Amino acid sequence: MRNIELLLRENVIDLGRCGDVVRVRAGFARNYLLPRKLAVPATEDNKRLMLRRRAQLDQLETARKQELDSRADALGALVLTARQKADETGQLYGSVNAAAIAELARAAGFALEPQDVRLDAPIKTVGRHAVRVHVQGERYAEISLDVQAG
Repeated sequence: MRNIELLLRENVIDLGRCGDVVRVRAGFARNYLLPRKLAVPATEDNKRLMLRRRAQLDQLETARKQELDSRADALGALVLTARQKADETGQLYGSVNAAAIAELARAAGFALEPQDVRLDAPIKTVGRHAVRVHVQGERYAEISLDVQAG
């Protein structure tokens, strides 16, 4: 079994990022990476070409990261208010679920889907609650939800 040295043209999960030189088994290169054009042989010409492309991708990635950070910061500053019927002890007759939180966020001008809202269980008490919201990838934001009796 011999290894082949390749230059990645795209990000490959569990292998490397675009522009990385990796050593892989010949079969993996021949059957997966090369036919899908995910990698090219690691020649000096290919390395020079990939340096320019890597710089462009790094610039795009930085801009995307800044955009995600600004979106997460905006979501972190968001305070939503929900009015639900409750008894005198503060227990809600219904509950506030992910779909209701997503609808409140949409009304406040943020594009959230119910699957982006991470709740362990529906909220059933009056008061302020911290709710995790999935922004993208490994990035989360925490919004405040103020549940009031009404």
